Amino acid sequence: QLQVAESGGALVQPGGSLRLSCAASGFSSDSYGIGWFRQVPGKGREGVGCINGRGSNQLYTNSVKGRFTISKDNAKDVFYLQMNNLEADDTAIYYCAASPFGSKWCRIVDHEYDHWGQGTQVTVSS
Repeated sequence: QLQVAESGGALVQPGGSLRLSCAASGFSSDSYGIGWFRQVPGKGREGVGCINGRGSNQLYTNSVKGRFTISKDNAKDVFYLQMNNLEADDTAIYYCAASPFGSKWCRIVDHEYDHWGQGTQVTVSS
C-alpha cells in the first residue's frame, strides 16, 4: 500500500531552520514525484515545492525560493524539505504528497498528487 508520512514539525524562532522528512513506502519512489504543500487553517492549500522521482529536478514557489530546499535520500526512500531563514508567514501544517506523474518532471499542482500524508505542524514564532 502506497503511503507517505511527514515528520519533523516543530516550534522555531524567526530566522531559524527546520528540516521536514517525508518517508515513502509501498511504491518505487523513483516512479513518483513528491510535492510539499502547506495550509493555514481557514485558508487554501499552497504548493511549496516538488521534486521528481529521480531526485534530479526541483521546483519551488516564489515565496520560498532561496530559503527552502527539497532533496531525496535514494538509499532510504526519504524526501526532505530543508527550511532556512524561517518567517512567521511560514507557519502552517505541512504535507507531503506523491504524484504518479512526477517521475521525470514534477509540478506544484495539487490535483496531480493522489497520496497524501497526515501533515506536520510548523510554527514560527518568538
